Amino acid sequence: MTTPPPALLIAGHGTRDDAGAEAFRDFVRALGRRHPEMPVAGGFIELSPPPLGEAVTELVERGVRRFAAVPLMLVSAGHAKGDIPAALSREKERHPGISYSYGRPLGPHPSLLAVLERRLDEALGGAATPEERAEVTVLLVGRGSTDPDANAEVHKAARLLWEGRGYAGVETAFVSLAAPDVPAGLDRCAKLGARRIVVLPYFLFTGVLPDRVRDQAEEWAAAHPDVEVRAADVIGPEPELMDLVMERYREAVAGDVRMNCDSCVYRIALPGFEDKVGAPQQPHFHPDDDGHHHGHGHHHGGHSHSHAH
Repeated sequence: MTTPPPALLIAGHGTRDDAGAEAFRDFVRALGRRHPEMPVAGGFIELSPPPLGEAVTELVERGVRRFAAVPLMLVSAGHAKGDIPAALSREKERHPGISYSYGRPLGPHPSLLAVLERRLDEALGGAATPEERAEVTVLLVGRGSTDPDANAEVHKAARLLWEGRGYAGVETAFVSLAAPDVPAGLDRCAKLGARRIVVLPYFLFTGVLPDRVRDQAEEWAAAHPDVEVRAADVIGPEPELMDLVMERYREAVAGDVRMNCDSCVYRIALPGFEDKVGAPQQPHFHPDDDGHHHGHGHHHGGHSHSHAH
C-alpha cells in the first residue's frame, strides 16, 4: 500500500470582515475539491473562525499523521515568522505523533504579478496599449507591518511589477502600521507628475483593509479633481493562487525551501527578460579579486554564481 501524501493545512491571517473570512473558507474548500487525493483544511491565526488549531484537529480526526502547512500570506511578517510556527508547535504537543513541515509565504511570485497586471488592465477598462501604460502610475498598497523586512517585501513586489511592463512607475504605500499611508502615497505619485493613477491593493481577498484602501483613494481623488484615480480589485481566488499554494505545498513536503528562485530571470520568463531563461551561468572575475594574477592571460580565483540551487 502506498503512503498517502501529507495533508495540506492552509493558515490565514483572519479578518473582521465576514465576506473576507468566507472567501478564505471558500478557497480552502475549492482547493480540497481540486485535490481529492489528499485532505485539505484551513484555519485562521486570529479574528475569524475556524482557528488554526481546530483545522489541525479536523485533520487528525480524519486520520492524518503528516501535513504541510502553507501560510496564505503575501509577505512574511509576524504571523508567518512567529504566530503560525508557535501555533503549530502547540498542536504537536496536543496531538502526539503528528509531524508537519512548514512552507513559505506566497511572496511576489510571477504568477501573482500576472494577476495584479490583469487587475490593472480591468481597472483601466481593458488591456492598455504601451503608450497608455506609459502614462499610468500604479500605487501598490500593502497591509503594512511593524517588521521592516515585511514592508520591504511589498517594495520588491512593486519593483517586479514595474520591470518590463511599461508603467510610468509603481509606487508603494501601506494601509496600516507603516508609512507612507495611502494619501501620502498618492501625494507622492502626484509630485512625480502622475496624471493617471491606479491604486492596486496587494491583498488576496476582500476585507476591512482593502475596503479602507478604496475609501481613502476615493477621498483623495475627490480632493484632487485634476488627477484621474482608479481603484483595482484584490487578487482573489484565482487559479494562479491555487497553483501557487500547491507549489508551496510541494516545496514544503520535499524540504525544498529555496532562495529567491521565484523571480530569478534565469528560471522564470519575466516580461522583457525572456531571453535570459536557461542562460548558462559563467564564473565572472573582478580585477580586484584576491588571487587574481594581473598581467596573465588566464584567470584564477574569482567567484561564480550558480543557479542550480
